[in-house]
Amino acid sequence: MSASIPASTSSAFLPLPPAKDIPVTFTASLKSWWAAGDKQGTASEERLLRRLPFFQPEQMASSTNDSPVIAHRERVQLAAPKHFLNTLSIKSTNPSPTAPPPAVVLHGYGAGLGFFFRNFPALAQWAGHRGTDVFAVDWLGMGRSARVPFTIKAKRDDISGRVHEAESFFVDSLEEWREKMGLEKMTLIGHSLGAYFSAVYALRYPTRVHKLILLSPAGVPHDPNNLSMPSRELTDEGDSRSTISSHSAVAASTGGVRQIREEQKAIKEKESRSRRLLTYLWEEGWSPFQVVRSTLFWGPMLVGKYSSRRFSGLTEEETRDMHDYILNITLSKGSGEYCISHILAPYAHARMPLVDRIAALKLPITFIYGEHDWMDPQGGLQSLENLRKAGNHQSRMYNIPYAGHHVYLDNPTAVNELLVAELDDAGEQLYLFAASRS
Repeated sequence: MSASIPASTSSAFLPLPPAKDIPVTFTASLKSWWAAGDKQGTASEERLLRRLPFFQPEQMASSTNDSPVIAHRERVQLAAPKHFLNTLSIKSTNPSPTAPPPAVVLHGYGAGLGFFFRNFPALAQWAGHRGTDVFAVDWLGMGRSARVPFTIKAKRDDISGRVHEAESFFVDSLEEWREKMGLEKMTLIGHSLGAYFSAVYALRYPTRVHKLILLSPAGVPHDPNNLSMPSRELTDEGDSRSTISSHSAVAASTGGVRQIREEQKAIKEKESRSRRLLTYLWEEGWSPFQVVRSTLFWGPMLVGKYSSRRFSGLTEEETRDMHDYILNITLSKGSGEYCISHILAPYAHARMPLVDRIAALKLPITFIYGEHDWMDPQGGLQSLENLRKAGNHQSRMYNIPYAGHHVYLDNPTAVNELLVAELDDAGEQLYLFAASRS
């Protein structure tokens, strides 16, 4: 790519205190709990975004430089009072009349746009090269977007009504955001539950979606005995090996999916009593964030155990910053997180699985799973088969080596390479090359 990103100018920003160490004592946990709030949440997000050399904080006046892109953060107000979506905009400084549709990055359950800090540089370079834009958005009721009441009016036995209401909470606010931003068409890059909602959005607003890129999507299989294990989100460790060299994506094959499922089956059979309890609580609709909030002063220590284990592949400073970011999201008022029991039934399969719905889409769809994912990739293969039977031959599926559920964070080199190829509509050539290595 010809457009290069200049060196960081973060030293010119107003000072931002470093994140505190992850608490390992009750006293440290109490201090961390006491300091949490909207102001601290803003700072925790900004620490991650200041890693981007093209990011301009809100208090800093727009400057003119030779960067092909400029990024800023804003709250995009929606029609309803106090409803807004937290947004990172990475905009080209030299828009092209032939630019491809902008990319919109959408996080998973209980996460936020800051999770993608290792992917924004590559996406920004693509945007600068192609003269287009990239956006990252926090779903309504999650991340640092408005924490508005989440309620479902449908009766418990009205499954389709409950699912429709829960999905509408998210996809309708995304559509309103699109209108506010003046976007005609978008490529949606969604992770986990964000990938599920991206697909649902495309089903409701197909003319507004150019392409779907689904990273370890939730809610795909319809088999209640699928091997998805949401409790592994709380117990899996990061894989530091992905930082050693470029481990590129591999085109998914039946054999590769079988290998992932065999690993999932082995882990499920060894499931401990405590992990089974976590699975039960998750699948019965308990919000893990609600559990953490209920522990009050112990909450930061619990989040710290998760952060230290799950993000062990990051640097010490990155892990600290991610912990502070996750902690402030977790301790925020409960809202969109309560969707989980309406979207997923016990045993973590969707009440209205995507595999039974996605064939209605006539646009390119790319499925991406981690080599050590806890999402069952069989749903992806079945979806591809259903799409092809319906005449959609524009869809593909990849496996990312040395990566778990957070594929984009565990192996950013491989995922970034793949995202840029898909955004450039060069996915077919990459797929053929990746297939030759699988």
